[in-house]
Amino acid sequence: MTGVGGIGGAGQVGYTPVPRPTQKPAAPAGGPNFADELKFSKHAAERVQRRGLGTNDPATAARLEKGVELAAKKGSRAAVVLVDSTAYVVAPQNRTVITAVDQSQMKEQVFTNIDTAVIA
Repeated sequence: MTGVGGIGGAGQVGYTPVPRPTQKPAAPAGGPNFADELKFSKHAAERVQRRGLGTNDPATAARLEKGVELAAKKGSRAAVVLVDSTAYVVAPQNRTVITAVDQSQMKEQVFTNIDTAVIA
């Protein structure tokens, strides 16, 4: 007896799982991929806003993005990205800024659990 409609003999189901893509699609050539934009933790967003750390400046934002991208390409799990006089602690894998420290706050600071430093 043959199966009907993709279903074989007794006890067999004609299901074949569909493979999932292993890589994200590339960003379109004409602009940024908004799904890959940097995210800021609540803590980082408050610090950036309160201290006026300049992420509203397109050039600064672009350098920070590039630094996160470079760290991600190296397989970093936690990185410090230095942009001018500001240090951004980031999680490159999920593109999240965890905190930001400006030069006046950097004295005697210790960054722990960091596997990458990028000067952007």
